[in-house]
Amino acid sequence: MTDFSVTETKVHYICQTYVAKLGKGTGQASMQIGKQFEYTSATSAQERAERESTSDACIGADAYMVIEDQDSGEIGMPTFLARFGSVPEIDAF
Repeated sequence: MTDFSVTETKVHYICQTYVAKLGKGTGQASMQIGKQFEYTSATSAQERAERESTSDACIGADAYMVIEDQDSGEIGMPTFLARFGSVPEIDAF
């Protein structure tokens, strides 16, 4: 009998928003993660990111996907599907 090791993976589609946070005493704003939403499709994540990016409380939003190795729990690097407004440089990930 042959034992085949099959790695189970799961794709996560994420919408992540960004908000401006004022620095203490300096008056300079920095960017921080606001909300995260998970979806079952790329289209849904992209549509939500576009809607969120127009919100007054939001300065930008990303829609991306990551692949999770369910055996080890490791998450791969994000693959960006859409980016709206002010978002961090891709190198920041």
